[in-house]
Amino acid sequence: MTGENGAGKTNLLEAIHIGTQGFSPRTRSDGRMVRLGETAASVALRIDRSGSRHDVRVKLAAGAGKSAELDGARLPSSESLRREFPALVFTPDRLAVVKGGPAVRRAYLDRVVPRLFPAQSEVPQDYAVALAQRNAALRRAQLGLGSREAVAPWTERVALHGAQLVEARRETASALLSGFRDSLAELGLPGGMLEYEGAPPDVPALEARLEADLARGATGLGPHLDDLSIVADGRELRNFGSQGEQRLAVLALLLAEARLISPVPVLLLDDVLSELDSRRREVLASSVAGLGQTVITSTHRSALPADPDQVVEVTPGTAV
Repeated sequence: MTGENGAGKTNLLEAIHIGTQGFSPRTRSDGRMVRLGETAASVALRIDRSGSRHDVRVKLAAGAGKSAELDGARLPSSESLRREFPALVFTPDRLAVVKGGPAVRRAYLDRVVPRLFPAQSEVPQDYAVALAQRNAALRRAQLGLGSREAVAPWTERVALHGAQLVEARRETASALLSGFRDSLAELGLPGGMLEYEGAPPDVPALEARLEADLARGATGLGPHLDDLSIVADGRELRNFGSQGEQRLAVLALLLAEARLISPVPVLLLDDVLSELDSRRREVLASSVAGLGQTVITSTHRSALPADPDQVVEVTPGTAV
């Protein structure tokens, strides 16, 4: 997909993501996806999967929830599309997975967990609910509106679901490691490593710091404070990697994830070529060639690393 800056390439990529995942990769505010001056918008896709054709429509309205239809039947939620049509996206703001704070990497792992291990899809949410309830009980006790004893049941839940979440995240990091290391090396950055930093909480450890938690009104132990270390050549890339190296690491994570997901996901790569030299562009083209359909945006066709199956020329208001 080629076109000048501001022509609308990213908008088309975003539309594909909305139509396959049920949400925008750039914002969770539906109102921001509706054209100024309009009250509603829709995305319609026709998807050919293994010879079977499917029609998808996602409708958005300012101030109202999204709705989605698959082959004319209303779906229980728009985000249920992602189970039918997996897609992975690279946008420049995805660099935050490497260069941002621990919360970004925790959120990344929690998005990947259900993709790789569907049976554990509820684990991140279960922990989030238990943590919120324990924090609420701590604040009530802090204000004299509740007893310390009321915290205990939620301590047990935080310990239970926290241990499950740590294990799920560790399994996810371990599953990604081989593909991440190989892809990163192919892109010219050897020694890739992923290491989950955190231990499962248990009831004795949580109870031992109850006084501190009551003083803070928040739980100070658990996987909501953990991190994922992303390393190359012995260097932690968040603090000791260039922006180009951080970009390579995000791409390597995406390629590693794509190789583990079934059915094969659509790859949506926005502005991925701008900081890659010609050799790395060729490596990327070779890597995605065997992964199914890939949509890449570029300002010029000459920047594309290989001869594409189809080129869509985007100008403001048209795509041909």
